[in-house]
Amino acid sequence: MGTDDIVWWAFDEVERFMRDGFMAIGVPAEEAAVCANVLIAADKRGVDSHGVGRFKPIYLDRIWNGTLDTKTRFEIVRETPTTAVIDGHNGMGHAIAKRAMQMAVDKAASSGLGMTVVRNSTHYGAAFYYANMAVERGMIGLTGTSARPSIAPTFGVEPMLGTNPMTWGMPTDEPFPFMLDCATSVTQRGKLELYDRLGKDLPDGWVIGQDGAYRHDTHQVLVDLTKDLAALTPLGGLGEDLGGYKGYGYAMVVELLSSALSQANFMKALLGMGPDGKPVPIELGHFFMAIQVEAFVELDAFKKQAGDISRALRASRKAPGQERIYTPGEKEYETYLFRKDKGVPFNAPLKKAFREVKERLAMPHELPF
Repeated sequence: MGTDDIVWWAFDEVERFMRDGFMAIGVPAEEAAVCANVLIAADKRGVDSHGVGRFKPIYLDRIWNGTLDTKTRFEIVRETPTTAVIDGHNGMGHAIAKRAMQMAVDKAASSGLGMTVVRNSTHYGAAFYYANMAVERGMIGLTGTSARPSIAPTFGVEPMLGTNPMTWGMPTDEPFPFMLDCATSVTQRGKLELYDRLGKDLPDGWVIGQDGAYRHDTHQVLVDLTKDLAALTPLGGLGEDLGGYKGYGYAMVVELLSSALSQANFMKALLGMGPDGKPVPIELGHFFMAIQVEAFVELDAFKKQAGDISRALRASRKAPGQERIYTPGEKEYETYLFRKDKGVPFNAPLKKAFREVKERLAMPHELPF
C-alpha cells in the first residue's frame, strides 16, 4: 500500500476517540482511559501490531460478542509483602495489568522486590508499557503473558504455546531506557494481522503448515492458526540447528510463570472456542516483577553503566554494508521522535475499522478521513 493512502491522525485525538469508544460500549471512564493509553503508547513507539489496529478486532468485537467483560473486578486472592495473586474475572486486560504492575512496583519500593501474578485476565496490549512503569520509578521491570496457542514445539507442527513475550525494561542515562519487548516466536500474531491489513505475503521462516513447510498466505494462515492447521516457529526457527529449542524453552518459561503460579488457564484452554464452536472468553495469565535498583547499587551508577554498555555495543565494528548497530529500545525511541508531531498512520483497513466503530456507537467525533 503506497504512502498516498496514509492519513496521519494526532496521538491525543486518536486516544480520545478510543477512550470515548470504550466508554460508549460500557467500560468505566477510568479503565477506558487506561485501555486507550496503553494502545496509543504502542503506536507512539511504532509497535503498530499492538496499537490502535487492535482497538476494534481484539477489544470491541470481543465485547460485542460477549467474550470480554466491560466491568473489571480486580480481586486479590493471596498476598504477602512482596507477592500477590490476582483474579481479573475476564475484565479489561489493560486495566488489570496496570494495577498488577503498580502493586509489584509498590512492593519493590518497600521491600526491594515485588512480583504479582494474574489469572482470568484478557489481552493486555503491548508488554513494554508495564515494564516501563517500573523503569519510571528507577527500577527494573519484567512482565510476561500467556496467549492463544500459536507456537509449535521444536520438531512439532501443532500450535501449543502462545507467542508468550518476556519483556524487560531497565533505566539508563540515555534519553530512552533499555527495553526488550518481543515474542518468543520468530514473529507474532499481531505482525501477521498487520501484514494482512497491508495485503503482504509472509516471508520464509515465520509460519509452518501441517507438512512442516513454510506458509506464506497471510490471511489463510490467520484462519488456520485457530484450526491447528498452521503454527508459528519459535525463536531460532525450525529444528535445533539455529537454536529453535531456545525459543521453545523460553515460551514454556513464560507459560509456566503465567499459569502455574496463578493457576490460570493454559495452552489449548486459551483457544477462545467452545466445544460447540462458539466464541468463549480467552482468560489469560500474566506475571509482573519490579526490582528496586537501589537495593543493589546507586541508581545513577546503574544507569551510567547500562548506558556505557549500550554505547559500547553501538560503537563496535559494523558488518559490511551496515551503518548502525542498535540497542533494544533505540529504534522505538527514534520512531517516537518521528511520529510525535505527526500521530498515528491510518491505512485503508484501519480507516474502515474506525468508521465502523464511529457509526455503530453513534460517536460525534470527526474523523480526518
